[in-house]
Amino acid sequence: MVAPVNQRLRVAVVGLGSIGGVVAGCLAAAGRHNVIACMRRPIERLTLDQPGGSVEVKLTALTEPMDAKAVDWVLLCTKTHQTESAAPWLAQLCTPSTSVAVLQNGIGHVARVAPLAQGATVLPVIVYYNGERLAPNRVRLRQGSDQDVAVADDEAGRAFSALLEGTPLRVLRSSDFATLIWRKLLINAVANPITTLTLQRQAVLRRPDVQELCHAILSEAVAVARAEGANLADDEPARAMATLFTFSGELGTSMYFDRLAGRRLEVEALTGAIVAAGARHGIATPLNSALLTLLRAIDDAAAKEGE
Repeated sequence: MVAPVNQRLRVAVVGLGSIGGVVAGCLAAAGRHNVIACMRRPIERLTLDQPGGSVEVKLTALTEPMDAKAVDWVLLCTKTHQTESAAPWLAQLCTPSTSVAVLQNGIGHVARVAPLAQGATVLPVIVYYNGERLAPNRVRLRQGSDQDVAVADDEAGRAFSALLEGTPLRVLRSSDFATLIWRKLLINAVANPITTLTLQRQAVLRRPDVQELCHAILSEAVAVARAEGANLADDEPARAMATLFTFSGELGTSMYFDRLAGRRLEVEALTGAIVAAGARHGIATPLNSALLTLLRAIDDAAAKEGE
């Protein structure tokens, strides 16, 4: 069941990192809904740096799931490997009347979240905007493409689009969401691993030798995506690189920032998803498999540091 859209709604944002902080700040600044931040450490205010200038908003923050009550919307903005840790929040926030928008990388959003959502409507959201967490109470929004998020053009997608009205976030609704989500995964398939392994921001993608490597990585991923049902063009690798080049070379990626901070990497949802899908369809992915091995080694080291 989709939550109503033409009234003031209760919206809980679970995970106030770069993605969650931006969407929470945008919604709070618009002032149309009651925004609740579900996070580990409370903050009273959040500063959002956006193209039109900076804005400071007051936030209602909760740190204990047991203090939460059912809401109209949940925006799940954790990393994919942190989904299980959000289960206590979802148990308190969700009912069959709730809508859960999953703002995560990769594929398989509904299968991953629905078992935890208490019968709520679960819709995947593709995130295009670049968010950067500058401090626990400060985030930066950078916009580089024609849209900031994308959803399926169905009832749930239209309701999500209405939820973001009045914010700077631009919503694309698509009748071919499966293709869009794989196109986003293609971008992540090169931007995240390359920036993470080289410890350089996206300017490294402009090197001719790196571009050649990226095209080869993307060619493997395109073959897998087509086997999964994505309607991709013959020149899809070039299109993916052209999209990346619309972003400033100064931008980092989520995985790059996670490595700098010594955090776990979202490797299984990105490169891991491509390799796993290739294995399901009997498609060889040697370059992506090599990237996966290296990224897993970095992730394992981060996991041991966190123990």
